[in-house]
Amino acid sequence: MSKKKIKQPLTKKQKRKKRRKILIIVEVIVLILVVLFLLAWLKFGLIDFNKLKNIGKNDLDDETIGLLQGYQCIALFGVDNRSNGDYTTGHSDSIMVACINNETKEVRVISLYRDTSLMMNIKNKDMILKCNSAYQNGGPEAALEMLNRNLDLNIQEYVAVDFNALADVIDDIGGVEIELTPEECKYMNNVVGDYGGYIGEVAKVTGKHSDGVAPGLQTLNGVEATAYCRIRSTAGGDFKRAERQRTVMSQMVNKLKNMSATQALKLATDDNVLKEISTSLSPSEIAILAKSMRDYSLGATTGFPFDKAGYDGGQSKGYLLVPCTLESNVSKLYFFFFNKENYVPSQEVKKISKEIVNMTGKTEKSAEPD
Repeated sequence: MSKKKIKQPLTKKQKRKKRRKILIIVEVIVLILVVLFLLAWLKFGLIDFNKLKNIGKNDLDDETIGLLQGYQCIALFGVDNRSNGDYTTGHSDSIMVACINNETKEVRVISLYRDTSLMMNIKNKDMILKCNSAYQNGGPEAALEMLNRNLDLNIQEYVAVDFNALADVIDDIGGVEIELTPEECKYMNNVVGDYGGYIGEVAKVTGKHSDGVAPGLQTLNGVEATAYCRIRSTAGGDFKRAERQRTVMSQMVNKLKNMSATQALKLATDDNVLKEISTSLSPSEIAILAKSMRDYSLGATTGFPFDKAGYDGGQSKGYLLVPCTLESNVSKLYFFFFNKENYVPSQEVKKISKEIVNMTGKTEKSAEPD
């Protein structure tokens, strides 16, 4: 039977050598991380950073100002401009507002329906138009001021993307799982005009490919998920489209939170994605948000306005979705975002609300069921 070899204690010289070896390994790892971070930081130069001046807001009371300071609200615009990388024009057919609770890190999101009638300033003239017209007529500055003015918010930051950005990000994260109905598949696949349905249109704009989709639960690639977000011809119209957009966003958030470091780095350094983003957030602000990504939780999402009715605005305005009324909807918005009960909107919101009622004749009693 062989004798067990007794392990001799390390000498001081051997201990120093071992510590030095461990330190070298740690230093190499740290160096690699620093290089990767700097690479991602340098890639931020591809993003269209658009530092905005102070965006106007309503005259709010001290209590409301204090309440808003506990949150960071960011506007998210999906620009339908068919000209990738150009964020100065185009209707913002997807408008979302994400409010982050600075203490709990919960994020609540509303989709503002594109046809919602709101007040905006166009060429120094106040007009009640579809809310997606603000971006078209004044870029992100006009769109943010429209949101603040009509919703009693203080949004100073935005992120805008186009078809390419959404498709590329979804491809980078490996797609999103969506349950498709036969009706949705019909509009996504079928030829409409010069395009092969919504999928064909998105594929033509982005240069990407899809073989089409079938009913049931499946993983949609970037082209397919973007096409899914654009459907508005099924039952529910634009309300259902906004719901689809929130569904895709929720799936993306879940994927992002569970990404590996390697996957996150691939996304953070994807030249195509970064070139397709326009934002007022600085690189340092993006880095802070990204660092805390796993701490955030996506809470409730919904559409705005809550109570609404359709209105024929004629040739000049087209179909409008009327808040019934704007004043009562803003009060409900404050409860949804900030758990604020019985919020009394500002004088500006009350004034706009009355003007919308006078123009459309729609009051709280006019609200239609979803």
